[in-house]
Amino acid sequence: MVEMNPNPWRISPLAAEHTHSLAECHIACWREAYRDLVPAHVLAAFDVERRAQQWERLRVENSGHTFVALVDDSVIGFAGSGPTRDQQPATPMELSAMYVRESWYGTGVAHELMRAALDPAQAYSLWVFEENPRARAFYRKYGFEPDGTRRVEAFTPAMEIRMVRSPDRAHL
Repeated sequence: MVEMNPNPWRISPLAAEHTHSLAECHIACWREAYRDLVPAHVLAAFDVERRAQQWERLRVENSGHTFVALVDDSVIGFAGSGPTRDQQPATPMELSAMYVRESWYGTGVAHELMRAALDPAQAYSLWVFEENPRARAFYRKYGFEPDGTRRVEAFTPAMEIRMVRSPDRAHL
């Protein structure tokens, strides 16, 4: 018996045919989620074609680490993980991206992306804007807690905090 997906989306590993739609989604998510945290000129400067090229490069270099939520052929959210990029890592793995379009908040798509991107047997860290209580609360549901480390985000003057999760706190 084939199990039917009750949701209008499907989760898929990032493929070449998704990179342009992923770039559009990524930029839209930044503009929706960070409009009060990131200067407007920074958000306005994002370029879809450049971002699509970056995603294609990442797809080739890190195959199997990024998952997209698709409705038809449009990306509505995505999550990515892999080895940590921190100079002084708190964990071996990092949740490097977790975004869902605003119109899909609360539908369960983010939960499915988290399940696809995170291995419950691994410890993970992530960086989140300090002044983003919604995202911080979301990550707490999955066992992430602040570890006291802060930094200035690369593209903005906003502060980020690192959150970590041990395998025994995985709530997937």
